[in-house]
Amino acid sequence: MKVMLIKDVYKLGRAGDIKKVADGYGRNFLIPQGLAVLATAGAVAQAEKIRTQADEKRAVLNNELSGVSDILSKLVLAFPVRAGETGKLYGSITPAMIADAIKAESGIEVNRRQLDFEPIRNLGKHAARVRLTIDLIPEIAVIVHREGEAVLLEQEEALEEELQEAPETASEPQPVAEPVSALPSEAPAEEETEAA
Repeated sequence: MKVMLIKDVYKLGRAGDIKKVADGYGRNFLIPQGLAVLATAGAVAQAEKIRTQADEKRAVLNNELSGVSDILSKLVLAFPVRAGETGKLYGSITPAMIADAIKAESGIEVNRRQLDFEPIRNLGKHAARVRLTIDLIPEIAVIVHREGEAVLLEQEEALEEELQEAPETASEPQPVAEPVSALPSEAPAEEETEAA
């Protein structure tokens, strides 16, 4: 079935495009949702008009949401979870959990259906994409760590910041550590052995 898109459809096309889709997808989803119409001769004649109107709307919407996109792309979400020895979670991090965390961290309300990622089931650093528009898809860093490792995570971030600042302070002389044999904790042990 050939349809003409009236609105932008993620992973299918932009408004005004004529696409061939499965009959069920067109009849049961695209047409009832108002996203497309059948590609008849009259509809094809209006394709250019629909395309230009959609381009204007898309430009305005992208301009409005660019600030939101910047905020979301700088966002780092941390999730303390329970996990097994191999790093596999007892459960998963779902789009609804990410949407709630985004609202708590930044105050921006995101629908869970706008999030584009598979549920996270392993420890580590992951990326979740947010579909704001067909052109604006910022990535959010998601860090999943064990429940007791929150302090270690903060220390790791502080260490990364120090390493980034290291080239600036490389010219300063660094203090040299004393050799291990000069530590005072070993001296009493030697005296005890001589006395015996």
